[in-house]
Amino acid sequence: MHKFNPENAHRLHNDERRKILPPEEILIECGLKKGMTMADVGCGSGYFTIPASKIVGNSGKVYAIDVQEEMLNRLKQNNLPDNVIVLLAENDYKFPITDEISDFTLLAFVVHENRDIERFLNEIKRITKDKGKVVILEWKKQFEEAGPPYEERISQVDLVKILDKLDFSIVEQGDINQSHYKIICLKK
Repeated sequence: MHKFNPENAHRLHNDERRKILPPEEILIECGLKKGMTMADVGCGSGYFTIPASKIVGNSGKVYAIDVQEEMLNRLKQNNLPDNVIVLLAENDYKFPITDEISDFTLLAFVVHENRDIERFLNEIKRITKDKGKVVILEWKKQFEEAGPPYEERISQVDLVKILDKLDFSIVEQGDINQSHYKIICLKK
């Protein structure tokens, strides 16, 4: 499995991407609200972290978690507000954060990067509050120039099967655009 190359971080923040993946709109549509505690797992350089910090406001928090220190360093260059806590994880299966802290856990284009998806999602369960929301954004399993190689993508159907097996409750699923899908589920 490949990890996103930090040398390509500049490609994450541009007007074209904001048109097809408007971060504020997606977060609000998925239920992020003022005062919530959010975990942005695999936050990268902060495409969703920074808009989330504005949505949750001073009464909320955003934990920006990533395994790539270089991506977190890019995030820190953004003059972050006090409600963003940046955390470096040593791997994808153990995050430096307490149990059941997150009301809203975002996995934006990171599930496919894990060799052991069940183990990764069990760690997501650990950090998400009971009845907390887990929002997964992923690349559709199709051939296209952008994004990860076809063989590293996970289909929506396969991901739903894994989530069901791990006892997540699927609330909503569907297309975001022609290249991406979302799954919103609750921790039971």
